[in-house]
This record gives sequence, structure tokens and C-alpha cells, in this order.
Amino acid sequence: MPVSETIAIGFLFLLGAALYASVGHGGASSYLAVMGLFSFAPAVMKPTALALNILVAAVATLKFYRAGLFKWQLFWPFAIASIPAAFFGGTMMLPARWYKILVGAVLLYAAVWMFRSSLRPLSKESRQPPLWAAIASGAAIGFLSGLTGVGGGIFLSPLLLYTGWSETRTTSAIAAPFILVNSVSGLLGHLSSVSQLPPNIPFWGAAALIGGWIGASYGSKRAPTPVLRQLLSLVLVVAGAKLLLGA
Repeated sequence: MPVSETIAIGFLFLLGAALYASVGHGGASSYLAVMGLFSFAPAVMKPTALALNILVAAVATLKFYRAGLFKWQLFWPFAIASIPAAFFGGTMMLPARWYKILVGAVLLYAAVWMFRSSLRPLSKESRQPPLWAAIASGAAIGFLSGLTGVGGGIFLSPLLLYTGWSETRTTSAIAAPFILVNSVSGLLGHLSSVSQLPPNIPFWGAAALIGGWIGASYGSKRAPTPVLRQLLSLVLVVAGAKLLLGA
């Protein structure tokens, strides 16, 4: 890969990490979008997105925890079943065509959620979810996370917000560690059967880490700018459409 292309990808990873970390996410869907635009092989896309997710989600977890927004009683019911499910999903590798279709659909879903969340007013009221619902939804999200290479935040966050189980900033504080544990589990599951990370991952990891630190520092103190979310949703639409058409 040319050096100029490596740097361009790293810069886009930094931007995606910054924006996603501002809402407590690891940025996997933005990394998958960038790799889809640059025609990465599916076998490389999945572990790369999970590896970068771990770095950014770890930073976001620390920032939102220090801000006093994390709630253990809300986190553990979703995480307890998602971790083994993510590992199992990580061991599976879909054929390239079906992987592109699935990830393309996930990116389009992420685009819709990102755009809608930019228009949604901040919520202040919440109620504790039923235990069975949290465990079941956590398992489903975890499996999909490991299978596709996303951390699960784009599914958990709208679930928490639209059911009224969490207010906006607490949702970010729950999503960050949820993404972290699922990304670790999914990557371990993937590497247990396939070991394929690109040689440029240290550089891209550093870029994502810087972006994640900037975004999480901002997002743990105030809500991110709606316009930036709307612009990112457009990028996700383009990347998702490219993957679907390429499949």
C-alpha cells in the first residue's frame, strides 16, 4: 500500500474515532466504511475494525467513567451474555459476498441511527430494563458484533434510548465498556481461527487512539455537534451502498 494511502486512511480513522468516541462508541462502523471505500478484503476488515475499536472504546470507557456517568447495574445484564456470544460470532467468517452485504446493511442502519440521533432532543428520564430483555438483547447484539466486526454500540445505544432504559449521556457511558468487552471477545474469537491483521495497524491504531481521546474528552463533558453526525451519516450511506453494490 502506498504511503500516501496509508496516511489518508489513518486520518479518516482519526476523524471517525473522534466523532464516535464523543458518543461513547468505538467507531467500528466508520472504520468499516473507510475500508470499504478503499476496497479492503473482508478478512482484513473485521479484525482491523475490532482491534481499533478496543483502543478507542478503552479511552471512552475511562473518560465517561471519570465523568461519573457509568452505571454498573445497567451495564452487566447486557454484557453477561454478549461476551460469549461475541466470541462465537468472531470465530465465524462469512463468504466475502455475504459479509459485504451484511456489513453494507449495518452501515446503512448506522447512518440512519446517526442522523436520527442528531435530531433527537436530550433525554433525562429513564427506567431499569427487565433482566430477561437485557440478557437476550445483549446476546443478540454480541453475536452480531463478533460476526461483523462492529462493537455493538450502534445497536445498544438506540435500544437504550428508544425504550427509555437510559438517558443520553449515561447511554454513552454504558455503550463504551459494552463495545470494549465485545470487541475484545470478538477479536479473540476471530484470531482463534484466523490470524490476519494488516501491517499498518500500529500507525492506524495510534491515529484512532488520538481521535478517540479527543472525542471522548469532548463527549464526556457535552453533547457532540449535530452537524458532524449528519455528515458522518452521509459517509456511512456511501460506504454501505458501495459494499452492497460491490457484492
